[in-house]
Amino acid sequence: HFLLPESGLVITGEFFLPITYALMGVGRIEDVKQATSHPQALGQCRHWLRARGIEPVPYPDTAGAAALVAERGEPSLAAIAPPAAAEMYRLNILAEGLEDSEDNMTRFVILARSGAPAPNDGPVMTTFIFEVKNVPAALYKALGGFATNGVNMTKLESYQRGASFAATTFFADIVGHPDDPAVARALEELQFHSRSLRLLGTYPQARRRG
Repeated sequence: HFLLPESGLVITGEFFLPITYALMGVGRIEDVKQATSHPQALGQCRHWLRARGIEPVPYPDTAGAAALVAERGEPSLAAIAPPAAAEMYRLNILAEGLEDSEDNMTRFVILARSGAPAPNDGPVMTTFIFEVKNVPAALYKALGGFATNGVNMTKLESYQRGASFAATTFFADIVGHPDDPAVARALEELQFHSRSLRLLGTYPQARRRG
């Protein structure tokens, strides 16, 4: 949210990576009492852990969790990480497919120093940031054009810039090209009701929405 708008880079594409997790350690699965990993990974495997009575222990990252387990060498402590981490840190894979959702994915965006918007000849995404005015119903007014023009907004995340709390900045994804009449009207209305609007990229869809 903070680095991308200030980087001068543009989004030229997206990529969806399937995420699979394995339980790895130095002993047997029957010995495991605790599993350590990144909080997001633990959350994505929470049902699996709860069903086996294994206590989740947060760690800053998945690979680091595997390294910690290898360093400690305690059979009661295992790590949740991608299977490749087991080979890297010489751990035993005790179980695979821990993720609770079969369509567990991480979305990445492809960045470039410069790039023209994707051609308007297929399904595309447009990403932008905007800052609302500090007035009542600011967000409602700013987003009204997307509803009235039938533009699908697939992501909307808010964050504060600085410590003033005077206004909120939003990061958004929509389906469509700025050259589409409906999208153009929605963006025009958004700009009218916002303090600032900046397009970060228009790029082909890697996965259909809706």
